[in-house]
Amino acid sequence: MIVDETKDSLRPMFCELNILTRSDGSAMLTQGETAVTASVNGPVEVKLQHMNVEKSYVEIHFRPRSGMGSVNDRLLENLIRNTYESALLTALHPRTAVSIQIQEMQDRGGLVACAINAVCLALIDSGIEMKYLVAAVHSVLDEEGEITLDPDELRAKDARARFTFVFENTSRNTVSIYTHGKFTSEQYHRALRMSTDAVGRVFDFYRDIVAKQQNVL
Repeated sequence: MIVDETKDSLRPMFCELNILTRSDGSAMLTQGETAVTASVNGPVEVKLQHMNVEKSYVEIHFRPRSGMGSVNDRLLENLIRNTYESALLTALHPRTAVSIQIQEMQDRGGLVACAINAVCLALIDSGIEMKYLVAAVHSVLDEEGEITLDPDELRAKDARARFTFVFENTSRNTVSIYTHGKFTSEQYHRALRMSTDAVGRVFDFYRDIVAKQQNVL
């Protein structure tokens, strides 16, 4: 596999839908060498403490490749929950839950973005109603002040800051933002502009995957 080494390119993506038989929707997504499997079940029975008479509860379970979950994994769950609580039409199914399982297969950079994109593809496969689709783009700021889109683990090793922007597909507005490290306002907005320009390629990828799946069926 040949990877484009320019700073404004995304790593190659590959996806398989409906890979798990015991879920309502599932997807395995790779972005470069980072790989995530996501599955969705819902609407399903909700635990009493999470029951809401006005909308369904979105529960996220992230499983790392090995070992127990960390504090960062819980932060990732909260980020993804907040993202999809706004994207899903939860008011259509009160007193229920939408259960989303995420399994890290391999992390070679951009795990948060890959996980968010895998969940969206699994939701598309499930047919659960959404207000809009979402897609995430990862980028890093290096010591020289350069922004690189979707770098692999090696190129991101000495990053001064990391950005993950999540966009909706109707107006390309951001719905979630995850940042880490030190950066200026100008560097932040430069990363945002680059990600805004690039996210259309992720939405195009979604469309191509769904079209191929429909042709198979």
